[in-house]
Amino acid sequence: MTEGEGMGGSEGVAEGDAVTGREGVAGRYARPVPTIGDTSSAAQRREDPAGWAMGEDVTEALAAVVAGRRDIRRFRPDPVPDELLTAVLEAGHRAPSVGHSQPWRFVVVTDPATRDRAAAMADRCRAQQAAHLSSERAARMLDLKLEGLREAPVGVVVACDRRVPAGGVLGRATYPDADLWSCATAVENMWLAARAHGLGMGWVTLFEPEELADLLGLPEGVVTLGWLCLGWPDERPPSPGLERAAWSRRAPLEEVVVRERWPADEGEPARPVSHLRGPQPERLVGATDAADELLSPPESLGVLDRALSRVLAVGAGDVVGGTLVLAGADHPVTSLGVSAYPSETTHDVLSATVAGSSLGAATAAGAGLAVVAVDAGVAAPVRGAHHARPAGVRGDLATADAMSDTDVADLLAAGREIGRSAGSRGLVCLGEVGVGNTTVAAALACALLDLEPQDAVGLGSGSDAAMVARKREVVASALARTAGERDPLRLLAALGGPEVALLTGVTLGAAAAGAPVVLDGLAGSLPGLVASRLEPAAQAYLLAGHVSRERAHALVLRELGLEPLLALRLRSGEGVGACLAASLVLQGLAVRRVAARTR
Repeated sequence: MTEGEGMGGSEGVAEGDAVTGREGVAGRYARPVPTIGDTSSAAQRREDPAGWAMGEDVTEALAAVVAGRRDIRRFRPDPVPDELLTAVLEAGHRAPSVGHSQPWRFVVVTDPATRDRAAAMADRCRAQQAAHLSSERAARMLDLKLEGLREAPVGVVVACDRRVPAGGVLGRATYPDADLWSCATAVENMWLAARAHGLGMGWVTLFEPEELADLLGLPEGVVTLGWLCLGWPDERPPSPGLERAAWSRRAPLEEVVVRERWPADEGEPARPVSHLRGPQPERLVGATDAADELLSPPESLGVLDRALSRVLAVGAGDVVGGTLVLAGADHPVTSLGVSAYPSETTHDVLSATVAGSSLGAATAAGAGLAVVAVDAGVAAPVRGAHHARPAGVRGDLATADAMSDTDVADLLAAGREIGRSAGSRGLVCLGEVGVGNTTVAAALACALLDLEPQDAVGLGSGSDAAMVARKREVVASALARTAGERDPLRLLAALGGPEVALLTGVTLGAAAAGAPVVLDGLAGSLPGLVASRLEPAAQAYLLAGHVSRERAHALVLRELGLEPLLALRLRSGEGVGACLAASLVLQGLAVRRVAARTR
């Protein structure tokens, strides 16, 4: 090679001459093209800045996918093929991540028991959020279907592994939460991929993050971004659901774009509206399918429609009757002056129940329900009642346990048998009678929900201000004695009445038999709460008959994630509210059976 020739020279070569062949013009060689990585040259990029575009067909398809992404709430039970699940997960794994850290972990959940527990958590959080809304906005929120945890055949929980110190990841030292943002981009990738394949995805964040992490056994430092429901959609919404429900609107683009810097004199852009006061999948889908066929707007019966779908989802749609299980017991706490009535009243009411003339029995008869009266610990045994009585000496809550652990186990076992038997005949309504049990119920509610006595203790029947003060003192003493205890069975022994223990067993037995359980007042709802703590799937079988005037009752229902069918300010106990609600449910089921269908 002589001087002036080769790659370093310019003799005889005009600027901009094209390269031809391997050697090109006047000894100029073709650019080496890498076999991996970026094959474009600076000249190519300069001459055609848009050359990386994928073409009009691709951009139009992408725009269609982005515009068509929806938060799906209703799903078909059909399985998701493994190859499609893999495609969705692969899309998530291709998301951008700060410092290429790839902090996402995808927990795939198909186990129905885990989905049941997650759904119960979401129901509770939904009710808690609604409790902070104005009444009108709360009703609108509760009307919305916000998740499909039980229906969707696959759940994917996107978790972020944050155990690597932020300073050790390129880009996180200055923005420590960029790992969470990375995981959010993975969610969006999965969402778009699912939509392109015709799958539906819904992003559910109605969880306490620590509770969801505990459900999945996540280690310390691994946090969740909620739960993604994945499956074939049972709806094909033309626009986002919350827009269609007039919950909110999409802001015009110009309202969310700021040029160069934040305006100094125009205030801030409008913030997103915050409303923070704000079973089997086949059966659940079948229930909503059947309701959609009615010649009526969806969920036209409001809260009752939700209850009916829950009944149908557990396979009890053909029931035409049911049973009131009314349990009674005496309570030594009455010796502390917490009740306006003598203990003998419990015996009288339970005896009248056996005779069919108590308020609870009469209400059950009016609803077409059978009655099972259970003596769970009345001083003078009640003739004609089923007997399931504690064997040991019972304490007054303030200074000693209400029952022994053995008593609780025996009562639960007896209740399960009664519940299974009653559940084979239709709905199971819970009822209780026991002078002094509003104090017992308040103490147990406080322990289970971490409440203060003043937040749970109400008037009860016939109480005055002095008696309420004594009840609060007794409950405070009982809570001090059981401080730190979290085991529901131990709390049931320490604070719960025998009738609550027995009805907890009834709830579990009825659920095992596939029967819906209609809760009553505070003492008649605590069995549902304890049963759900023992067996989380039991929550799917519960219906809130009504909300009473007892202060803690609404909090118990909120914890269970249940909406009451009635709000009549009842104080009666005895299953009256549960029977009235059961009558509504039975009538609603009859309506669904005979109402006109659409084609």
